[in-house]
Amino acid sequence: MSLSLDLLGDRWSLLIVRDMMVRGYRTFREFQRSGEGIATNILADRLHRLEAGGVVDREAAEDGRSTHYRLTEKGIALAPMLLELLIWGAHHEDSDAPCAAIEQMEQNRAAVLAETYRRWKERDPAPLLPPFRSSTEPAAAPAAASNRRTSK
Repeated sequence: MSLSLDLLGDRWSLLIVRDMMVRGYRTFREFQRSGEGIATNILADRLHRLEAGGVVDREAAEDGRSTHYRLTEKGIALAPMLLELLIWGAHHEDSDAPCAAIEQMEQNRAAVLAETYRRWKERDPAPLLPPFRSSTEPAAAPAAASNRRTSK
């Protein structure tokens, strides 16, 4: 476990991997605008660390003017763990993720993972989850119910 935590044990590294896997982000700018508030120097450091650890590859975009980041086989192998962390977090903490989306993921783990791997293999940047309201955006409806779910 300590080897994994050395590479992935900080908040930012896992959020970057999540954004690549679930949101389809590929560029420094997309990561920076993710809404998490990561400083540019921290983002650059974590991307470098993930690349050095073999979790992401850096490649020039087709236009040659920007850099795209992509999960390696080692990085996409984190999909089952990240899926379980997403589900666990939605069960035990307040979340902006729609309950229906989390329930769908929970009930169809194999299909979600298969789609995640397909998107990675085919380089499909379409988000796995639809965008949802962040905690910094105003709620669309007044006093909306919390998305925290409880185990039965």
